[in-house]
Amino acid sequence: MSSTEGVPQGVIPAHLLRGQKALVTGANSGIGKATAIGMGRAGADVVVNYVAGREEAEKVVEEIASFGVRAAAYEADVSDEGQVVAMMDRMVEEFGTIDILVANAGLQRDAAFTEMTLAQWQKVIDVNLTGQFLCAREATKEFLRRGVVPDVSASAGKIICMSSVHQIIPWAGHVNYASSKGGVQMMMETLAQELAPQKIRVNAIAPGAIRTPINRSAWDTEQAERDLLKLIPYGRVGEPQDIAHAAVGLASDLMDYVVGATLYVDGGMTLFPGFATGG
Repeated sequence: MSSTEGVPQGVIPAHLLRGQKALVTGANSGIGKATAIGMGRAGADVVVNYVAGREEAEKVVEEIASFGVRAAAYEADVSDEGQVVAMMDRMVEEFGTIDILVANAGLQRDAAFTEMTLAQWQKVIDVNLTGQFLCAREATKEFLRRGVVPDVSASAGKIICMSSVHQIIPWAGHVNYASSKGGVQMMMETLAQELAPQKIRVNAIAPGAIRTPINRSAWDTEQAERDLLKLIPYGRVGEPQDIAHAAVGLASDLMDYVVGATLYVDGGMTLFPGFATGG
């Protein structure tokens, strides 16, 4: 069976984000790649951020450019303040501004709690949480400088934090990852509260099990996928385009009154499927 069999492909209207400038971090593979391509398909000019894998990033740029929009690949480690500031400065110089930030870059360094090193803990927090803070801070500075441009968007800017169902579902053996995503939730909600009066919309997407390289072991064999599907009431593993569709929608003016929300894109994983038969 094809990995995308039964997955609605959807049609992203080419005008939905026309004239807007989007930055997607960690966009040379997986969810970030699909989201960057979705933004371009919707008419946005897109900066594809990556920290390693320039060739893959350039391929994403080529695909986005095929939609008749601008695209570029920027190398930057989102956990490094200087690199984030330089990336945002470059984007404003080359693209004129930024309208949409998708703070997607993330990683895992898994270990049992008593065996987890400080380096493993710190690396995940630095990239998954501090990286989103730095990118959101720098994007917000530009949103506030420019303000609302009604012909472009009803908002001064949109920030989409990529979280996880593990912002609310504990995950043994992954305490650094789950902690980072719990932090993303509270950071997003606090930013949304603080920035909404300036017409900046901050929201989050919390993916469930998505078929990406970061979690390949959970779905790349028939038995592993069967076991995984026990946690997903909807009966299929998610695909990167499921997240891309959600991100494009949240970034558009169709969602202008959505502020401080987490959109769970998880096939029902957060519905406690173990209780479907009475617990």
